[in-house]
Amino acid sequence: MADSSSRSSHDGPCRSNEGRPRGGSYGKKRSEGGKPRRSGNQNSESRGGQGHGKRWEKQDGDRRSYRGDSENSQRRNDRDGGERKRGDRKGYRSDRPGNRGERRDDYRGDRGNRFESKGLKRQHSQRGGSDRDKHFNGPMRSGYREERITKRLNEPALPADIDVRDLDPMVLQDLKVLAKDNADAVAKHMIMAAVWMAEDPELALKHARAAKDRAGRVAIARETCGIAAYHAGEWKEALSELRAARRMSGGPGLIAVMADCERGLGRPEKAIELARDEDTKHLDHDTRIELAIVVAGARLDLGQSESAVAILESMNPKESASGLEAARLSYAYADALLQAGRKEDARRWFTICKEQDIDETTDVVDRLESLSH
Repeated sequence: MADSSSRSSHDGPCRSNEGRPRGGSYGKKRSEGGKPRRSGNQNSESRGGQGHGKRWEKQDGDRRSYRGDSENSQRRNDRDGGERKRGDRKGYRSDRPGNRGERRDDYRGDRGNRFESKGLKRQHSQRGGSDRDKHFNGPMRSGYREERITKRLNEPALPADIDVRDLDPMVLQDLKVLAKDNADAVAKHMIMAAVWMAEDPELALKHARAAKDRAGRVAIARETCGIAAYHAGEWKEALSELRAARRMSGGPGLIAVMADCERGLGRPEKAIELARDEDTKHLDHDTRIELAIVVAGARLDLGQSESAVAILESMNPKESASGLEAARLSYAYADALLQAGRKEDARRWFTICKEQDIDETTDVVDRLESLSH
């Protein structure tokens, strides 16, 4: 997000010339490479709150790194296109290319392994029966088979040592609607999408699209593709896939991410409307915070700084609070205060954020330094 307040990093309300979302990742440090963070965690959907672990891996801590035994050399082979320059990526935090403007309120950045985690743990129960994929024999459009073959030939390569058991068991359960070989391929592409989400979002998206093409009627595959598209800055695709996952699974879905996609598409009013229409009583506290940050960013996009301040105040930011969500809320609140012309109040809340942000996930130190000049 383009703004030294919320508008300057990809987390800020004011969008860059390319209309990147401002909403959630307040103050993400560029030096971290914009690791994907958890999206709004909906407990009702087994999304898990912060600290619930990564959705794409088993929770026993033994997941291997699929970047290979020789990390740097192995990854080149997976990439189709050779090593990418970091400045090239369009991810969802403030580590975006400089010419896109620094965004401080983009929904993703400083959230503690949010998106790579959320993308691959089952959010809702998969509907449709255990043999839904295997026995779908409806009419196919002309050229469907040829198109499917072409897509599979163009899928990104998969390392030979991927163990599908590293995927969350609930996700594997959802994939049982597919034929065994296909389910394994989908699982592997989902794992690789998560592995590359932070460092190479375009490659992650290729893997996620491959999973979706193979499992288009499985909600978690659509959700994973939506998350990967969001990380890659493909807001329209992300919104479409997340809507599809939401329809299929029947829950609230990644509502804060969807709202931030609307911002990325230059439609802050739509982001506000989407949040207004949502029944937030079904969302857990962290998700409500994320949604408030996105909506506040949308208000800032519209130049409504006092409204943004009021929205964030309604979430009751506290100096005594701790943890990532507390730091994000304090950062967003400070940013909105600054845009509302309340510099001393902003300085105070940036200072509070600095104390809360023990893992240094935000650029709050830089913000405080800029305020001292």
